[in-house]
Amino acid sequence: MAARGVSQVEVVAVARRRERRQFLALPERLYADDPHWVAPLRWEQHRRLFGANPLFHHAECQAFLALRAGRTVGRITAQLDRLYEAVHGRKVGFFGMFEAEDDPAVAAALFAAAEGWLAARGAVEVQGPFNLSINEEVGLLVAGFDSPPFVLMGHGRPWYPRLVEAAGYRPAKDLLTYVVRPDFEAPPAMRRLLARQGRALRVRPLDRRRRAAEFELLRELFNDAWAENWGFVPFTREEFAEVAALFGALLDDHNVQIAELDGVPAAFIAVLPNVNEAARDLRGRLLPWGWAKLLWRLKVRRPRSYRVPLMGVRRAHHDSPLGAALAFAVIDAVRQPLVRLGVERVELGWILEDNRGMRDIIAAIGGVEYKRYRIYRKPLPPRAADA
Repeated sequence: MAARGVSQVEVVAVARRRERRQFLALPERLYADDPHWVAPLRWEQHRRLFGANPLFHHAECQAFLALRAGRTVGRITAQLDRLYEAVHGRKVGFFGMFEAEDDPAVAAALFAAAEGWLAARGAVEVQGPFNLSINEEVGLLVAGFDSPPFVLMGHGRPWYPRLVEAAGYRPAKDLLTYVVRPDFEAPPAMRRLLARQGRALRVRPLDRRRRAAEFELLRELFNDAWAENWGFVPFTREEFAEVAALFGALLDDHNVQIAELDGVPAAFIAVLPNVNEAARDLRGRLLPWGWAKLLWRLKVRRPRSYRVPLMGVRRAHHDSPLGAALAFAVIDAVRQPLVRLGVERVELGWILEDNRGMRDIIAAIGGVEYKRYRIYRKPLPPRAADA
């Protein structure tokens, strides 16, 4: 399928192997002069987009390429998630994986194709970027272009916000990431909060002997903790099992800490080595020897930076001193082994801009805002049959 867009830009729905290769290869050219871009691992990108991704058990996705005179000049995906509709009661579509030359005609043609695909399936609004869901890479970078992204966070070119807004999209939510030194001095107020819990509060590491049950507990805690967050979609068992499979090998037991109140799990945190630090010179390729370099750097040399991709406190404790104590307890427990390893920086995020409680906790331990990402939205006109 192909459709003519603006200024002789041709948009093609990705279907063939050659088009998939073009889709995955485009960023390497667009970021050739950007020293801060880190190429994603090609095999992992291919699996997520075109392989057996458990997201596709409840979501549809279509990738598009923009071509001019046969040359790839942009790309985008469109996604429709039935689970989002079940949770929120609205058929919202999503765009993701947006990359393009600095050309409004290219962006306009890509968004027209994605919006047409979504509108044909009944979507009333488009939000994004989501690469490919809110539980993966989220948001368009709008501040912090002068440093590499941490693992599982996106990068971007400075002209992307302008192109997205020129296509009719408006800001919906800003997401923040913070960097903190793990050897921070705990604020006295936090220590007092912890002391008040006494023996009722216990923080423990992941029990690898009960791996399956432990990861199911983390999924349940995450889904409860985040259930009232903007745009929330729960992790399914299949999706979280894949998270466990992909990152279980990277996690030492102390990289996951679980807080219990009178023996009942109430909060958790997981910290990952910053794979991007270890993979910056691999150009997304693990063959022939990239995999050996990556494993050695992650397991022997070890990165000097880590990231917290998952953290949560049960909803019952939100907006309370106990909730703050639980959050600090797991942060404090996970940071201590990192200090012993010589880790210098930890990224916390993403955090919704209006989540004042978590932002205050991070500020109290010395966290500094590092990058800002933005989610955009655009209403779609009703279909003729619905008007």
